[in-house]
Amino acid sequence: MNFLLRRILIAVFTVFLVSILCFLGFSVIRGDPASYLAGTDASGEYLSALREEMGLNKNIFIRYFDWLSGFLGGNPGNSISFRGEPIASLIAERLPVTISLALLSLVLIILISFPLSLLGVKREGSIIDIIINFFTAAGISTPGFFLGLLFIFIFGFGLKLFIPGVYIDYKENFFGFLGCLFFPALAIALPNAAILVKFLRSSIFTELQNDYVKTARSKGARGTYILLRHVLRNAALPAVTMLGMIFAEVFSGSIIIEQVFSIPGIGRLLIAAITSRDYPLIQALMVYIAFLVVIANTLSDIVIMIIDPRIRVTRDIR
Repeated sequence: MNFLLRRILIAVFTVFLVSILCFLGFSVIRGDPASYLAGTDASGEYLSALREEMGLNKNIFIRYFDWLSGFLGGNPGNSISFRGEPIASLIAERLPVTISLALLSLVLIILISFPLSLLGVKREGSIIDIIINFFTAAGISTPGFFLGLLFIFIFGFGLKLFIPGVYIDYKENFFGFLGCLFFPALAIALPNAAILVKFLRSSIFTELQNDYVKTARSKGARGTYILLRHVLRNAALPAVTMLGMIFAEVFSGSIIIEQVFSIPGIGRLLIAAITSRDYPLIQALMVYIAFLVVIANTLSDIVIMIIDPRIRVTRDIR
């Protein structure tokens, strides 16, 4: 319980620190939302009145706590570039799309990396192992957006498996929505799966050198049983931590992939906000993304604790 409470407190503190850094960062940038709204030809009096109306003339600490209280209350402000539309509604409309893309990418990463890692270990030195090593090397060195473009030309324009640029809303057709996300998720998943294959494979080989494996073999246990029953569980612990780190990479990758495949998610919204210098929207999106990444890393620590309770006991003793 102490371990879980510590992880939650660390997560809350991390998101709080990110919110401070984001707010201070956008506060010191030249220009403000009032200048953007007023335009270049606005008079000084109109600009001052607009800043007073928007609360920008207040002390920076008062502005931060006003913004934080609104953020925690579900009202982080209004967008500038979207004609004053509430930021909460903009994020709520696009967040399910990005989360679905991220979760589908993580599922594909797991489905690809774990079987390939086990197969490479079982067939070490064979032609299958060489192919897997080639996949990991190619996957690590190939960026996701390039894979996305290849998928569009090969599977979209070539094989006609999907129509590039066409998006189906999950409210209209859920399975059609998942079909739209499959190739973007695969473009995100393959480079990250290659990293995880290399990491997990190395972890499995390290575990195979431990004494408990030799003891199990001396008792007549088969190699496949030892690998699946004992080795994989211990080797999966650092892999789960790696998955928590990969989740951040999945979100950063989705920002570009959503542009490539014309998916109306958080990433595309963030690029639109950056292009139009919509500071309130950028600030809120950065905090939301940081919150999701911190939650993912916290969940990965909790999963590790469930898989191996000894970690919890060791940390509680410390």
